[in-house]
Amino acid sequence: MFTKYRYRNRPSYDAKRHFILGAQLLSKSRSTKDRTSSLKLAKSASEEADKSISLDPRDAASHILKALALDAQGFSTSAVEALDVALSTLTAKSLSSSERGDALFKRAEIKMKVKGNKRGKVDSVVADLVESVKLKGDNAGAYRLLGECYEKKEMREEAVEAYERAVRIDHECGAARDALNRLGSMQ
Repeated sequence: MFTKYRYRNRPSYDAKRHFILGAQLLSKSRSTKDRTSSLKLAKSASEEADKSISLDPRDAASHILKALALDAQGFSTSAVEALDVALSTLTAKSLSSSERGDALFKRAEIKMKVKGNKRGKVDSVVADLVESVKLKGDNAGAYRLLGECYEKKEMREEAVEAYERAVRIDHECGAARDALNRLGSMQ
């Protein structure tokens, strides 16, 4: 009887173990200068994320890890799909508001890299970023990217406001400062 209870949570422990191993591999991938080694490590991280997902599919962190590993390999579309799963109602419950905001920001960043429908893509990215800054209002990168999107949509006032928020949060945000100078709004 005790054995039954002892191994009851075993899949959860194994899922966490695979997640941690995948996160370590992804970290090594990012710090490696050699492109071939970096890709191999990112692929291994993706495989560990898959193992974690197979053991605990409702944990959003494993889906996010998979998305980051796929993005590191250059598979942006697949990375967006993995983030879509992580942000779905089934898995998003396992994320805090701050983590959800970060995931939305990362999805927006990756969507901007994907080639395709320009107008629909920008609208989708703006929706992600607006939700991201509501959940985590101290992300200068999200405000900077939101400003870029507003610029693409030719919404100058909104772009200026987003860039100014980015600079208020991070005084060293050169891209936002440059954009404000370009738009003639630097104070």
